Amino acid sequence: MTITKTVNENEATLKVEGWLDTQASPDFHQELENLEPEIDSLILDFSALEYISSAGVREVVAAYKKMDGALVVKNVSSGIMSIFKATGIDKKVRFENA
Repeated sequence: MTITKTVNENEATLKVEGWLDTQASPDFHQELENLEPEIDSLILDFSALEYISSAGVREVVAAYKKMDGALVVKNVSSGIMSIFKATGIDKKVRFENA
């Protein structure tokens, strides 16, 4: 997994590429923990995400909680979106596709 972080004023974007699974979720978690305190909005760009496990889904929920709901997940493939729908996360987190 590769994470590319971009910051624009108080908004951060994390572009996640590859697999967000049990092995990669600690790295993703660390990226969340390392966000600057002034960041008040987070975008997760999943355009290059190939796979997400339950550990990855938990990290998305953790991001939602950390950002107090100021989270947008963008460019999710239909296969990965079906996982979010099955867990009900799509009812809380805002998803956008380009």
